[in-house]
Amino acid sequence: MGRILMTERPVYVLNGPNLNLLGLRQPEIYGATTLEDLRALCLETGARLGLGIDFRQTNHEGVLVEWIHEARTQARAVVLNAAAYTHTSVALLDALLACERPVVEVHLSNIHRREAFRHHSYVSQAALGMICGFGAHGYVLALEAVAALPPAARSS
Repeated sequence: MGRILMTERPVYVLNGPNLNLLGLRQPEIYGATTLEDLRALCLETGARLGLGIDFRQTNHEGVLVEWIHEARTQARAVVLNAAAYTHTSVALLDALLACERPVVEVHLSNIHRREAFRHHSYVSQAALGMICGFGAHGYVLALEAVAALPPAARSS
């Protein structure tokens, strides 16, 4: 997907499995917003906030792990919607703990109002905070949170 790189390290906006089906899959839960709509929203928000955005999606856990490893040296911060891997992946947690970059967890739906197995998040154990239940606007809130971090939290 499209990437914008500025002089400062970009924010990696990483999306996990099945988010490529946004707008088609369970619109009663996830809404009509597509992944392309989310990408455009993140790029627009990043431009407004002066943040470079590197927006990616994969259905493969190992690819997410590799992107998080890459973020350790290439990103300013990580905004992560790990989707179903949120609730299952110790590998993602370990990668996030090794990342040494600020992480903001985001979910389109409120995972705490859904099935019990979705209430636990491995990602939260490494994240500065979680934003859930606000649909696509949660990505805007996550990027605003990154932009508001003190310089010490963003330093390399």
